Amino acid sequence: MISVTLIVTIALLLTLFLKIPAFIALMTGSGLYFLLQPNLPAQIAAQRIIAGIESVPLLAIPFFVCSGIIMNYSGVTTRVLRLGEVLMRRIPGGLAQVNVSLSVLMGGLSGSSLADAAMTSKMLVPEMEKRGFSKEFSSVITATSAIITLLIPPAIAMIIYGSVANVSIGRIFIAGIVPGLFLCLILMIMVGFISIKRNYSKEMIQTTSLGQAIKAAFFPLLLPIIIIGGSRLGIFTPTEAGAMAIVYAVVLSIMYREFNVKNMLRAKKETVTTTAAIMMIIGAASAFAWILARERIPQQITEFMVANIGNKYIFLLSTNLFLLIIGMFIEGNALMIVLVPIFVPLARAFGIDDIHFGMIFIFNMAIGSLTPPIGTLTFITCGVTKCKLINFWKEAIPFYIALFGVLLLITFFPPFTLALVNLVWG
Repeated sequence: MISVTLIVTIALLLTLFLKIPAFIALMTGSGLYFLLQPNLPAQIAAQRIIAGIESVPLLAIPFFVCSGIIMNYSGVTTRVLRLGEVLMRRIPGGLAQVNVSLSVLMGGLSGSSLADAAMTSKMLVPEMEKRGFSKEFSSVITATSAIITLLIPPAIAMIIYGSVANVSIGRIFIAGIVPGLFLCLILMIMVGFISIKRNYSKEMIQTTSLGQAIKAAFFPLLLPIIIIGGSRLGIFTPTEAGAMAIVYAVVLSIMYREFNVKNMLRAKKETVTTTAAIMMIIGAASAFAWILARERIPQQITEFMVANIGNKYIFLLSTNLFLLIIGMFIEGNALMIVLVPIFVPLARAFGIDDIHFGMIFIFNMAIGSLTPPIGTLTFITCGVTKCKLINFWKEAIPFYIALFGVLLLITFFPPFTLALVNLVWG
């Protein structure tokens, strides 16, 4: 007889493959489980959904989303963009280098790779095309560099992982800084070579001086420092840091005099809709994770892998392959809620640090958001730029190779992610 868990899992995968929204797919799987278990009260499903989003660390998500949106409307993004243009004006690649550096600069403000990709696609890609860059290259570098946002605090993916795995969000914030900056360096080198080869390397005309650009972007770029410094010194928790980010964003908007009541209302509306979409996925995924726990799936997988895999490096390699494949088809946040409770105990059994494993998991999800056939970053970017998907994927091949190389470095060289954490936190 086919087990209920197998039926539910097949139903979940089928709905995801049909490109049904992730939270509906998860709700379908969970609902089917309760239908096939007549002795199990259906009220438990609602309780698990609510319990999944009743988490204090998750409060940081709407806070950081709101602060990022406010900064977009208050002219902060434009000021940071100007700084990127000045810094990169003499480097081969021009606006493409600005595109990459902007993801680092904005990563500490928005916390969302999707928001970063959507914003950059609208702001920079049309201008890049005017200056001779191909649509495909412009779209690929926009989507790929948006991955950096997942590694620079306060990334929403880090908050979700810390909440689900019950690890320090402050520590995982710091763990992403070195990989994020390293990925930025790799992408800038690739952009430089490609730009020279294709004659994209024309110097940008820039009238703003470096001093003026730094002065204009100085206060916005203090936000990541305030968040990490405040968390490290115990002044506030990551959740409270999100609230501080909103206050800071409002102060900046008043200071720059580029924000009004109409924009404030639009920012609130965007915050509500974005947060609701994230929380629906988290709630539905929490219900499904409870089902897996009730059926002892994590424990069975842990016992099987510990008994059959005696080497932690083989485990890490197998985990990467699994996450890369499944990440091609399932939205990253939903996947994280479902799989983190399964894989973190496994990683602990092999003596792998929770923070180190978190960065491995998040980076796998980042690559999955860029790979066919479901990649959310790809679809959002191409939806704005009107780039054909097949052309995008062909152009992205060398960037995929670079991303896999960084993944191997994160996986098999723990100091790459943990050295700064140990230095700051001890």
